[in-house]
Amino acid sequence: MESLDRPRLIDRVVGQPLCWLITLYHRLRGAAAAPRDVRRILVIVLSEMGAIVLTQPMFDRLRERHPSADVWILCSERNRAALDLIGVPAERVITVGTGGAGALARDTLRALRRIRAIAFDAVLDLELFARVSAIFSGLSGAPIRVGFDRFTQEGLYRGGFVNRPVLYNPHQHIAHQFVTLADAIDSSGAPSAKRLVDAPLQLAPLATRPGEVDAAREKLQRDHPSMAGRPIVFLAPGAGALPIRAWPLEHFSTVARHFIGLGYAVAVIGMPADGALAQTIQRACESDACVDLTGYTATPRDVTVLLHLGVLLVTNDGGTGHMASLTSIASIVLFGPETPVLYGTVSPRAVNLHKPLSCSPCLTAYNHRRSPCDGDNVCLKSIAPAEVLAIAENLIGRAAPAR
Repeated sequence: MESLDRPRLIDRVVGQPLCWLITLYHRLRGAAAAPRDVRRILVIVLSEMGAIVLTQPMFDRLRERHPSADVWILCSERNRAALDLIGVPAERVITVGTGGAGALARDTLRALRRIRAIAFDAVLDLELFARVSAIFSGLSGAPIRVGFDRFTQEGLYRGGFVNRPVLYNPHQHIAHQFVTLADAIDSSGAPSAKRLVDAPLQLAPLATRPGEVDAAREKLQRDHPSMAGRPIVFLAPGAGALPIRAWPLEHFSTVARHFIGLGYAVAVIGMPADGALAQTIQRACESDACVDLTGYTATPRDVTVLLHLGVLLVTNDGGTGHMASLTSIASIVLFGPETPVLYGTVSPRAVNLHKPLSCSPCLTAYNHRRSPCDGDNVCLKSIAPAEVLAIAENLIGRAAPAR
């Protein structure tokens, strides 16, 4: 499991002075004239995979307001495959690696050369927690630079060269705020794009290919015949680089035993590194109806297609819940250190479960996602399996499935 400590250190030691120098450069250079027509737009999104899913409404807004513009995206190499979920053409993707400082510096220079050669008219920086995206924005050469700004708030220093500053709003879903960034391209006020946010968020479902879901079902039943004829409940107990976001593993095991007792199959999904979690749940269930699918899928698209085969997903806060929102599966997403107000799964079939502790949410744009918690995540431990099972009953019904 990759720690965030090293990227945070690089970001603070290298990123902060670079942001200051880029700010000084823009002040000495003076403001460039805004283009009459916005023909090329770069969107920078380097964070988690789930954030990419939540950019879908923003891309829709960009196409609506700038129908003739070419929209590109800059993302991490690790998250490139997730762009298939929102229909970004591969030829309009620029990537940077996630290696050490040397590799990051090389990738950054390579990406910057390509960005400047394309000559973007506008760049949208979607990030909150790192300075590297701000550096790309400041050095992009784009005359219109859109991004979140602190204004009078405390928070991460990311330079002062954004000329379409949008006020980060900790009380508004981040997908709505991404749309505001799109609107800010044509804004001249401060803060930019004072728009009325009243329409509910909606995501278009994944456009599956002919036979794609059926092929996934046949492969799953071939690889795991014990699941045949049983409706499937997916569990995603991994928490990636932020283990504080994990619901207790014994709670996942309780949920798994309950559904197996009713005649369901339970599939534990996640990264290959989550295999030990799946094995613990399997031992607790003592049933061949509980299978380990960690590492079973190669891409985010594979995960999303697989979720089409299930009736319920129970997952920690993260990308899996957002992928589920592109399908019709019911889902229960467990929040604690972060809030569903900002990052909740957007789906009419999803329940974003969160206990309002006095210290939650503790991962915010104001602390670089560095929680003050001692590791005792009471916010998640206080969500009882019985509560999750009661919600599941409302979502998928009480009766045992037909066999």
